Amino acid sequence: MSGDDLAAALPGTLAYSVPGWGEHRADEALPLASVGKLLLLASVAQGFAAGTLDPDERLALLDQDYRAGSGLLLKLSPREWTLLDLARLTASVSDNTATNALLRRVGLERIAADTAALGLRHTRILDRIREPRLPEHPPTFAVGTARELASLAEVVADDREWGPLLMEWMAGCLDRSMVAAAIPHDPEDAAVRDVPVRDVPVSGLWVANKTGTDAGTRCDVGVVRGARQVCYAVLTRCSPGDEFAMVQGMRAIGAAVARLAAPAATTPGRTAPP
Repeated sequence: MSGDDLAAALPGTLAYSVPGWGEHRADEALPLASVGKLLLLASVAQGFAAGTLDPDERLALLDQDYRAGSGLLLKLSPREWTLLDLARLTASVSDNTATNALLRRVGLERIAADTAALGLRHTRILDRIREPRLPEHPPTFAVGTARELASLAEVVADDREWGPLLMEWMAGCLDRSMVAAAIPHDPEDAAVRDVPVRDVPVSGLWVANKTGTDAGTRCDVGVVRGARQVCYAVLTRCSPGDEFAMVQGMRAIGAAVARLAAPAATTPGRTAPP
């Protein structure tokens, strides 16, 4: 089934961009849920690399930072963490409290400037994490397009200064339930791999990603390395209750990504596509 046919068969909107394979509705701005945290993490990683942010700086959590949903800090007792701790928590378990603390420290204006400098025009963080989100608040945490997010993944993967740090954080993401679920890989392999990937006889591929989950929203952006590097962004929007059908569609895109990136060693008798 082609990507267009797949999108037509799903009970919602599927937007994707996989450079080297295909795209669909790639310029349509959609809610990103926690995928928007990539923009925050990119700013933090750039600040660490430039020396304008100190990874060891300790930041006290404020009552206004705490939010339920994804994460661990709401259930942990320490009230002070380093910026590096907070970045890792944001990337690995999509911690909402860590996200709000980092947003408060870095500032939405700085993140917006860094995002624009990366060439993103329609992908942006609109607000902090809130619950509930009231009419006077921005309608969602972040919005963006598949094309711009795939481009961001490529920038992160190719950058030699701050990219490796952000890639390491993304490699620690614990949610591999969407696109990555169809990609054979070791989810515990958080050491950034060079292309082509070698010495991974069981899984064959290496994945770094960030997902987003909300009612009616499932999103996944990542970098896959095997015989070649493939970056992807898959965004979905649907009616609440139809999310799993959309995830199945995301996994079909993941299978295509795996075929594109697969080392010959993982497919006996076959070679990677040209």
